[in-house]
Amino acid sequence: METIRQVHMMQGRCEELRRRGKRIAFVPTMGYLHEGHLSLLREGRRRGDVLALSIFVNPIQFGAGEDFANYPRNLQRDKELAVAVGTDLLFLPEKEALYPGGFATHVEVSGLTEDLCGRSRPGHFRGVTTVVCKLFNIIHPHVALFGCKDFQQLAVIRRMARDLDMDIQVLGMPIVREADGLAMSSRNVYLAPQERVQALALIDSLRLARRLTVAGETAAAVIIDAVQQRILREPAARIDYVRICHQDTLREMDSITADSVLLLAVYVGTTRLIDNHILGEEIDP
Repeated sequence: METIRQVHMMQGRCEELRRRGKRIAFVPTMGYLHEGHLSLLREGRRRGDVLALSIFVNPIQFGAGEDFANYPRNLQRDKELAVAVGTDLLFLPEKEALYPGGFATHVEVSGLTEDLCGRSRPGHFRGVTTVVCKLFNIIHPHVALFGCKDFQQLAVIRRMARDLDMDIQVLGMPIVREADGLAMSSRNVYLAPQERVQALALIDSLRLARRLTVAGETAAAVIIDAVQQRILREPAARIDYVRICHQDTLREMDSITADSVLLLAVYVGTTRLIDNHILGEEIDP
């Protein structure tokens, strides 16, 4: 695995690979890799001649009081995992390389970012789209892979790529879960043991919503109420939002269709967890 830290060197290396006709698959991450990230890398390995991974804890997507300073990091372990899944290029930019003095340009997607996580985390998606746009410009991949757990983020990046005519295929990959159903996340390490148990209310509520849908319930308000009641049975849980939206536009829906996605953001203790399920699809028992 080749490790590159300088922007111009990464650009040059990827340009040279493209000239040679190599197909580049890219997975952008903030590190502290888990099986969810590794599943993206394995799929990227299948889809590209060259597999590129970036690790960069992006400061401009964290708001005041969020966990940037304490965000989990373990670069040595990340490198070992990246090698094990066949990563060819590891991009490790420094903050000053991506945001040099005088940096004044940001990318913002309207319409998809103001609600849901955007309401709770003002400026978050502007930080995400700005850094992803920069990484796309540096690496110029043929395909970029993202997890569907961050459902709103995936929708925003797809819209950015489409609106800005980026010649990149943006792929969303299935959520990877722990054996008990909790969606894998780097932030799961923040959960105390009892909070970890209570966090299972998220997957329980998704399963409940799916059962109601299969039974014929089509009223979004009924499903949302049932989901909220399940989550709030846990003393450590505090709901940020529970919404049923159209999976492409993220607009709220009153009735369930095949395009409906249930989106959750829940604090368990001080840890904010997100999860989702497209209600027209199967879910594990």
